[in-house]
Amino acid sequence: MSITQTQSDNTHHISVNGRLDQAQTPRLEATLTSLLDAGRPIIIVDLTETTYINSGGLRCLVSAWRQARQQDGDLVLCGLNERLQEIFSMVGFDKVFAIYPDFEEAITGIKNNEQ
Repeated sequence: MSITQTQSDNTHHISVNGRLDQAQTPRLEATLTSLLDAGRPIIIVDLTETTYINSGGLRCLVSAWRQARQQDGDLVLCGLNERLQEIFSMVGFDKVFAIYPDFEEAITGIKNNEQ
């Protein structure tokens, strides 16, 4: 798994490539925690290239989402493939997270929510 990070204005874009499982979740958690601790609570997690997510990965995302919300920010998701969409729906996380088809729509959604 690889994680890449870019910044645009006040929004951070985190891309997760590969499997998000117990072995890899700590890297994502460290990245998200670092951003949140630095006071950067608007984060887009791009799962376009993510092939698998387990309960640890889901827990990591929910924890970061909660932290972002406590800081008057948000953590949104984009690019979920059909299987990931199914998982998020099955556990009810499609009701928790704002989920967008791609990065551009996520940016638009965040800007619309700021207005």
